[in-house]
Amino acid sequence: MVRLLPVIFATIAVYYWFKTRRAGSPVASATVKPSARSTELGFLPVEQLDDDHCAPPAPELLRALAGVRSGDWRPAAELLAAVGTDWERRSMYAFDLGTVAAKDDGWLLTWEKARPADPDAAIVRARSTVSLAWELRGAARAARTSREQFDGFHRTLTRSRGELARAAELNPEDPTPYLTEIWTALGLGYPDEEMHRLWAEVTARAPHHYEAHFSALQYWCAKWRGSDEQARDFAARAAEGAAPGTLMTAFPLIAFFEAHLDEPAKPSTYRGPELTALVDAALADAAAADESHPRLPELRHLLAYFLVKQRRYEAAVEQFRLVDGYVDALPWRYYNSKELYVAHREEAVRKSR
Repeated sequence: MVRLLPVIFATIAVYYWFKTRRAGSPVASATVKPSARSTELGFLPVEQLDDDHCAPPAPELLRALAGVRSGDWRPAAELLAAVGTDWERRSMYAFDLGTVAAKDDGWLLTWEKARPADPDAAIVRARSTVSLAWELRGAARAARTSREQFDGFHRTLTRSRGELARAAELNPEDPTPYLTEIWTALGLGYPDEEMHRLWAEVTARAPHHYEAHFSALQYWCAKWRGSDEQARDFAARAAEGAAPGTLMTAFPLIAFFEAHLDEPAKPSTYRGPELTALVDAALADAAAADESHPRLPELRHLLAYFLVKQRRYEAAVEQFRLVDGYVDALPWRYYNSKELYVAHREEAVRKSR
């Protein structure tokens, strides 16, 4: 997720559609003024919050992005070579680079010419094409999307299939082509059997890949190709039996949040035994995770939100403390991220002991 985990990741919005969804914010447009205690705790005012990232971006990623924006592909090649089989970072970095290439791919064309069979260039190209497709579509609902937008969207997604297949052929161990194709599947309306095939390819290579699970959960959500029940079942299977520290407990929380986007749950529902148990499991998962896990901040943002809803304010303050300064994460990015974030943070601070 530079806007869009960073637009997921720079322009689209997933880490795509969901990133730019702003209608129906549950928070008033007026900015919440931080309390004196928030200032004492070191929490930042709204104008200093970064809504392009969910956590401080890695210096090596920033160097690569600066390089490609100046036309030099070599820092990007070095970045992906160094990340090796860290599939979570590989998919993140390839997405960031692909988002830049969707705007201007001159540097990527030079890379491809210099190294025609480079699997790293191939996955950046494929991610670029998928990013471009979703940018062409735009973030509006279908009724407000033009036929021209849909035609460009479908045409570009169709082209991505060949590029993804080539990236997979050049690096057979890499799950990134398959998890990227989930967004092609979602946009083109792959049948469920084809989605199951893609998912088997992903999990054979990276059974607990966070971005892959997030992407698949979007496919199974009611707003796309599934239903609330299918999304909930998928999320429950992801979390069931997963080792502590894999962050798979995020997905039942995300499924709950997705199911109540348009019809908010009653306050008492958040404090019920079922959701309390899900939050407890996610707290334990976060505590067991490697602090360097690139997706850990996303789980912490989710926890902060749900802990406030459950009136567990001291625990919420601790999660806010660990992520403060960056707000490009669920649930904040679905709405006016900064204002929603600060409103929940202030509630936790004011009501904690």
